[in-house]
Amino acid sequence: MRQFLDFEKPVAELEDKIDELRRMSETDGINITDEVGRLTEKADRQLRATYAKLTPWQKVQVARHAQRPHTLDYIGALITDYTPLAGDRSFAEDNAVVGGLGRFENRSVVVVGTERGDDLDTRLAHNFGMARPEGYRKVRRLVELAGRFGLPILSFVDTAGAFPGIEAEARGQAEAIARSTDAFLSAPVPIVVTVIGEGGSGGAVALGAGDRVLMLEHAIYSVISPEACSSILWRDTTQAATAAEALRLTATDLKNFRLIDEIIPEPVGGAHRDPGFTIQAVGRAIATALPGLLALEPAALRAQRREKYLAMGREAV
Repeated sequence: MRQFLDFEKPVAELEDKIDELRRMSETDGINITDEVGRLTEKADRQLRATYAKLTPWQKVQVARHAQRPHTLDYIGALITDYTPLAGDRSFAEDNAVVGGLGRFENRSVVVVGTERGDDLDTRLAHNFGMARPEGYRKVRRLVELAGRFGLPILSFVDTAGAFPGIEAEARGQAEAIARSTDAFLSAPVPIVVTVIGEGGSGGAVALGAGDRVLMLEHAIYSVISPEACSSILWRDTTQAATAAEALRLTATDLKNFRLIDEIIPEPVGGAHRDPGFTIQAVGRAIATALPGLLALEPAALRAQRREKYLAMGREAV
């Protein structure tokens, strides 16, 4: 069943009415085609009007929607001959990070990403997409593997942030994130990053330093969650909507700040309304971004990447 967000209540009521009429038609044999058509058009207009003026806080809710396609959905649809690789060769396997070898449009690639899970069981198994140090060390291992064999890297970002537990800190969480980020910046191969849902803090940056950074229309990318920001600034988590506005975390804001390279449009109503359309749109955007990067020599690629991120700092200052 489709899950509706709070601000989608008018659409939900219309769609419930449509479903009710269809059930009546099936059981009583009543012809309600015209009425269903009228309500469907009304629901579509309401949905378009709602999504044409989403606030930053509403976009946060859309980005976190449980029915949005996640990293494993993109891998399953876009990557053929996928072979997952596990472990950091140091401590353990971290299921919050998935990755391995595969083929994208008949080209061998390394793919990595954070996976949140689709239901309670898979969310627990993947720790809600919040990686521990071993997860980021696995990312680094895969990035170095890609560099060794000259394989492009596709990275999918969807995480609230790195796992904040004491055991993660004890095993060097900050160091692991820093080394993962450094591996991305130093890689001699093309890297295309796509923010598909929530890009949260260092947990997202550790997989986000690409040559091309793409972002879905209703995804978010921020140094801190609105709730955490609200708690710190106002000692009150109810100010999350105000914090979301101030954080400038939407795709439009980030494109205007030149922190990302491209916004990928989503279906009306968000990626969860039509996951197949969204996944194929992401695939087309990646396919468009890769050829120009593949034409560059490793030294030129790294120099261009270095300048890209240094320029962000210079412009901010």
